[in-house]
Amino acid sequence: MTTPEKPDGQPWSYPDQPGATGPGYPQDPGYPQDPGYPQDPGYPPGAGYPPGAGYPPGAGYPPGSGYPPGPGYPPPGYQTGPGYPPGPGYQAAPGYPPAPGYPVPGYGQGPYDPAAPFGRHPVTGEPYSDKQKLVAGLLQIFLGGFGAGRWYLGDTGIALAQLFTCGGLGIWALIDGIMILTGNVRDSQGRLLRD
Repeated sequence: MTTPEKPDGQPWSYPDQPGATGPGYPQDPGYPQDPGYPQDPGYPPGAGYPPGAGYPPGAGYPPGSGYPPGPGYPPPGYQTGPGYPPGPGYQAAPGYPPAPGYPVPGYGQGPYDPAAPFGRHPVTGEPYSDKQKLVAGLLQIFLGGFGAGRWYLGDTGIALAQLFTCGGLGIWALIDGIMILTGNVRDSQGRLLRD
């Protein structure tokens, strides 16, 4: 398809366009020139729906109208802080939980204790180990000939002895696995195993 050459000073137009003009094209009588829309004069201030019966024009809601604040909400006009938690010694309002990261009154240390990251025993208060009792016991029962449960707990001396004796011919490994699951076996740092 070729495009016709555009003569200088003439607008682009094509023969299939309505109202095409240019050399060789007849003038399209078309429709008369649209007069356009008149300029919008705008609306005067206050124009619109008239106020309802019994209400004066321009009446709005009086300040402080509406429902009274519920229990626990500050009175109208009271400015609250930007959401900072209460300082030490202040308690949360009744019926509201304490701010995140603060200890619940009457429940001990709080959410995180850096000295016992895996928690503490509820009766003795001793810190728990990062090792689990179930994992150590099952490793010792099924792979006790290699001392796997004791390797897991970090007891390398006992683990080497079980490795060289094949877990005491399997008897030592089985008894040791049962004791890990039911007894008070501790990890290499002397901490209680987690349940």
